[in-house]
Amino acid sequence: MLHFTKMQTNVMSDMIELNGKDLGRALCIITGASKGFGRTIAKEIPKFLKQRSVLVLAARSADHLRDVQAEIAASEANKFGLVTRCVVADLATKEGVESVISVAKKVSSDDMDHLILVNNAASLGNVSRYAQTFTNIAEVDSYLSFNISSALSLTAGVLQAFPKRPSLRRSVVNISSLCALQPFPSWVLYCTGKAARDMMFRVLAEEEPDLRVLNYAPGPLDTDMQVEARANTADSNVRQSFAVMHSQGQLLTCEESCTKLMKVLLEDDFPSGAHMDYYDL
Repeated sequence: MLHFTKMQTNVMSDMIELNGKDLGRALCIITGASKGFGRTIAKEIPKFLKQRSVLVLAARSADHLRDVQAEIAASEANKFGLVTRCVVADLATKEGVESVISVAKKVSSDDMDHLILVNNAASLGNVSRYAQTFTNIAEVDSYLSFNISSALSLTAGVLQAFPKRPSLRRSVVNISSLCALQPFPSWVLYCTGKAARDMMFRVLAEEEPDLRVLNYAPGPLDTDMQVEARANTADSNVRQSFAVMHSQGQLLTCEESCTKLMKVLLEDDFPSGAHMDYYDL
């Protein structure tokens, strides 16, 4: 209980610090925006955008995207003329990636001073098996296509659509994980995907010095992915560790972690390409 209270106090302190700060008039593209952490980002980031900013929300579920859009429309942020565009897309496909880029291109960059791309879409993969069972190349390729290839192709396409210019700040956020740094037995797909994405965005930061690139690990979140992890993880130690965190109330809410992310983006003093974890902030 003391740990929980301390986390709540820190979040309230962060919220107070964020008052009066903003991310400019932005085009903000968020993938995986229909549920979990992506949904929370979609609802929270408008609080820090200037008038006439545009949100492009991408996910596979049309119904869930419409729900998010309705929540944003009913929020306080809507009075600032925020425009929300929903893109129903399977980012594991070329067509899905291109559809997000196409919608983003319709926004006039002349009206924006900040481009923000949040690569949140990801999947846990099959955690019920160990690495030596993954002999089916098509199964592995399918996971990597959605979790790695799509993020690279989408990021490249968005940056080409909105090239470097003096009056446009460009930020790219990769929603990372402790699994990018630490191996979890029976989580070979997820750990591989997260590690590859971190390195991918570190390379991008080196290649494009004008970009602000962040790998943000949001901590253990109380989401559907956590439910799946507790139910299906083959490794008993990993599975038990998540079960204990859940039973003891140690999982983070998406709102808690999102507040930390907003704080990092607003303060903007991180080394580009850095991996930053909720617990380090």
